[in-house]
Amino acid sequence: MVWLMALLDWISSDHGLVVEGEGVRLRPPRMADFAAWSQLRQISRPFLQPWEPTWPEDDLTRSAFRRRLQVYTRDMELGYGFPFLVFRSSDGALIGGLTLSNIRRGIAQAVTLGYWVGRPYVRKGYTLAAVRIATRFCFTRLGLHRVEAACLPSNEPSRNLLLKAGFSEEGKARAYLKINGAWRDHLLFGLVEGETGWEDDYSSGG
Repeated sequence: MVWLMALLDWISSDHGLVVEGEGVRLRPPRMADFAAWSQLRQISRPFLQPWEPTWPEDDLTRSAFRRRLQVYTRDMELGYGFPFLVFRSSDGALIGGLTLSNIRRGIAQAVTLGYWVGRPYVRKGYTLAAVRIATRFCFTRLGLHRVEAACLPSNEPSRNLLLKAGFSEEGKARAYLKINGAWRDHLLFGLVEGETGWEDDYSSGG
């Protein structure tokens, strides 16, 4: 658990947990983000819902957001996962979210990557940038060996994004996740440490 203690010491320093580079800034959500988060999710709802689990009726309420943060805090403290909101570096605008979940240590050293982007910011390169710096964070700060992701076969933009980020398409899983109320097949992707060719130059300031 040396890796976790070192990471928690870093998170607890003055700058907190921040991952920045390529024009975007990632940090865990705070209660002060609720208004911007709920507004972006609401205006993006028709765009996002076909690709996500069914939203609870109270999903965009302040109380639900507070519960979400409690789960996130527990996951980070235990080293199970790291949730991020994605901001545009130039003006601090909230543009989406990214999660690193289901971290497996031991002989796996792997994590599952998920992401979403608000409708106004689609196809502007922000999500690709966020995925790239998040995977770098996984391989450097978290010391992981493998990052996994999945998308619906019909989600061609997401498939192309993962391929551009260096992931390899590895197969298909039947009835993999329950999306928008139905069990759906997913394409599976993986990225292994050392496959990207990136320099090992991660820093919290990007």
